Amino acid sequence: MPTIDRLEVADLFARLARMLDERRHDEIDRVYHPDIAVHSPRGELRGLGEVTEFLTQERDELVQHVHGDILVDLDGDRATATANQLVYFYRDGQPPHRRTGLRVATAAVKTPDGWRFIEMSISPAWIQEG
Repeated sequence: MPTIDRLEVADLFARLARMLDERRHDEIDRVYHPDIAVHSPRGELRGLGEVTEFLTQERDELVQHVHGDILVDLDGDRATATANQLVYFYRDGQPPHRRTGLRVATAAVKTPDGWRFIEMSISPAWIQEG
């Protein structure tokens, strides 16, 4: 069922955005594998514990993630996927004060609970302040 698997991997990006935007960090295991490794210009995070700790740091801004141009390549119970990601940073009731365009490259694995990202590399394409 490659088409279903392809859709489920692509769906991970939507679940990731909702989890991040709505700060539903208790749902992190529905998106990330326990052995997740996240690589970004801010550094590297390994495992659900480190990722959760980073995401739950006190921040006074909200975010909205939008993914597009998602491409998924399947290889049995493993997949690679890429996407362009726009992130808007704002404060409640105010327009965005920062915008970023990112390129996201991932690896995903099929688990008994469904597909999960096991590796993610985030690279900024551009940043706009103000």
